[in-house]
Amino acid sequence: MQYVSKRNSIAYFVCERSPILTSPKETCPHNFAEIMPPEMSLKIFSELDIDSLCSALLTCKLWHQIIEDSDHLWRNHCLTVQAFCQQEVDGDRQYGLSWKVTLVRNYRRGFLKREWLRGRYSNIRSADELLDRNMCSLDVETWGEILEAELER
Repeated sequence: MQYVSKRNSIAYFVCERSPILTSPKETCPHNFAEIMPPEMSLKIFSELDIDSLCSALLTCKLWHQIIEDSDHLWRNHCLTVQAFCQQEVDGDRQYGLSWKVTLVRNYRRGFLKREWLRGRYSNIRSADELLDRNMCSLDVETWGEILEAELER
């Protein structure tokens, strides 16, 4: 058994012997998801940040199934992105996309928009300086917000 992390007095453990994406039939005596009710596993997973949740998704098939099947886990993270990409998230949800798909589609865009609005790229003088940065397309309204923020600086 290997200690992974501790958060809010709940310890998370994974098996050293369990390879990535083991079958749910291969049991590990320390896999909380096999012992606890599904609601408790979801509570534990809901405490994870987006990077940790994506890592947990790859741990084993049981964790993958629990996380993948719970739209609620993805909704919370998507609402954070929605603060910066309201129009995009609302459009994806109206189109019928799941919270997970909506989050994946807008996560990088939301991060980039937030960085632009905070002035991280205020010192950029030409497009050549952006070549080594992780960029994605932004809509006209977003560029308008960025321009307004730059003019106020």
